[in-house]
Amino acid sequence: MSGPPRAVALARLHVRAALAPLAAEHPGALVLVACSGGADSLALAATTAFVAPRLGLRAGAVVVDHRLQDGSDQVAADAAARCRALGLDPVEVRTVQVARGPGSGGPEGAARDARYAALGEAADQRGAVAVLLGHTADDQAESVLLGLARGSGARSLSGMRAEVGRLRRPLLALRRSETEEVCSAAEVDWWTDPTNAGDGPDAPLRSRVRAAVLPLLDDVLGPGVVDALVRTADQLHDDDAALSALARELLSAALVDEDGPGRVLLDVAVLEAALPALRTRALRLAALAAGCPAGALGREHVLSLDGLLTRWRGQGPLHLPGGVTATRVCGRLVLEPPHH
Repeated sequence: MSGPPRAVALARLHVRAALAPLAAEHPGALVLVACSGGADSLALAATTAFVAPRLGLRAGAVVVDHRLQDGSDQVAADAAARCRALGLDPVEVRTVQVARGPGSGGPEGAARDARYAALGEAADQRGAVAVLLGHTADDQAESVLLGLARGSGARSLSGMRAEVGRLRRPLLALRRSETEEVCSAAEVDWWTDPTNAGDGPDAPLRSRVRAAVLPLLDDVLGPGVVDALVRTADQLHDDDAALSALARELLSAALVDEDGPGRVLLDVAVLEAALPALRTRALRLAALAAGCPAGALGREHVLSLDGLLTRWRGQGPLHLPGGVTATRVCGRLVLEPPHH
């Protein structure tokens, strides 16, 4: 007797690997699949519905309606119905308000923030031990390319992680075409987001990368570009993890005092003696601890902060995002939150 199609077997293998530790630690616990109705998330839903009960776990789903397109409520309702038909329970639809205007991080970033907040709330209220996301190798490759275009460092180029807190991404090793094969094998119809076509200058940037850039790279460089970008992300993740651990040790060694909430005092001599790659990472961590918003704290801010160490000429306070100020005083680097 022949087994399931290769794509189905591969998906089950990776979902089982993601869920088995949870089953061992939390027998009978609930996991939630984040489902948009697209092939990736429905493939994950179908696979989880098969694997979870065999591990002694319960599996449900959350569908987030961003209300950014006409008919999004029907798309969400259809996705929820398909999840229920697959045997997932509970299944719920959550409607979110996506922030707009300056400071929202752009439409894609604002939608992502709203979606993750809704998924977190659903997990909290349902007592779920994990939320499963349907990102694939194609999504990972797109993230790496976007990071390269922004001139990002290793942290951004290392892409999405398979596990972050309660979030799990079991399908990062699968191609998008393979998730479609999983849906076809499960006889599940999926929705195709029209914005993914990447048509026109107003289409989301990630969609344009998906529709135009990756196919062009395949044509010019040959097949295997997506796999190569995924390997790059994996390698950079390992490098970034090692450097970040060393940077945390450096920050601990340089810390003189934390005088009240958010106020950080660092020993200039300790920081000056460190390698630049570690020093700038430690300074970024210090700025975050003082209250700088992570999304607003760019490399130019960190380099300006580093200038108080390496290019000291008696300059005045440095103003950082979130109202944080940095000053060098008597061999100390002082980072203060607003209204200290």
